[in-house]
Amino acid sequence: MKVIILAAGYATRLYPLTLTRPKPLLDVAGKPMIDYVLDNLATIDGIERVYVVTNAKFAGQFQEWADARHRQQPRLQFTIVNDGSTDETNKLGAIGDLHFVLDRERVEDDLVVVAGDNLFSEALTDFGRYCRGKQAPVLAVYDVGNLDEIRKYNAITIDGERRITYFEEKPQNPTSTVTGIALYYYPRTILPLIRQYVAEGHNTDQPGRLVQWLYPRIPFYTWAVPGLWFDIGSKETLEEANRIFARPEPGACPGATGPLPKPSTET
Repeated sequence: MKVIILAAGYATRLYPLTLTRPKPLLDVAGKPMIDYVLDNLATIDGIERVYVVTNAKFAGQFQEWADARHRQQPRLQFTIVNDGSTDETNKLGAIGDLHFVLDRERVEDDLVVVAGDNLFSEALTDFGRYCRGKQAPVLAVYDVGNLDEIRKYNAITIDGERRITYFEEKPQNPTSTVTGIALYYYPRTILPLIRQYVAEGHNTDQPGRLVQWLYPRIPFYTWAVPGLWFDIGSKETLEEANRIFARPEPGACPGATGPLPKPSTET
């Protein structure tokens, strides 16, 4: 199994913090947020290589991070993939970057795809186990608890078998507070469909567009994320994540000293 971490964005809403440092390498409670992503993914059995797809501006910084991380965790192999983009005007988009890695690195394996700025308070061991059992595409979902917040993300309807029956990006009239987040499983049998999606000229920006295209064609399942999920999209949510993930206590969410707060819902 391979992991692709999407980290090619420019995070302009976090300027000036991200003018010289990519968002996934910004510190949260003392360590880069990408480390939280990888620490929780590393508990999944069978992961052998991690691809981090980034841009020409930040590829060198990610390579330094990967070299240091490999020294700490030799069993994992890291490949930094430079998509060649230099700013917002020529970026490939999340699906474009996924496709770029598939082609350039000749990937033909089961994939976990995750955004490099998504923080989880719990290990993702059960996500890996669930995906292996299904051997079908899986989307991680999270209840944000607020219909207004869903309008920033996507609306999703799920049947009794956890299959997606409806998916819409940035809905105007959502009826559920459950949303799909940027954590996906794609078995190797699905990779030709990803290539087909791009070849047909569909939107390659938001990764949810691929889910929206795939679920009417093949069974697409969901898995509910436990604990807290943070999508770092602003200085305010970065500050909140620093507070929540500081001073972890045994058996508790990192930094929790009382009732768990609502998660970030920034994009």
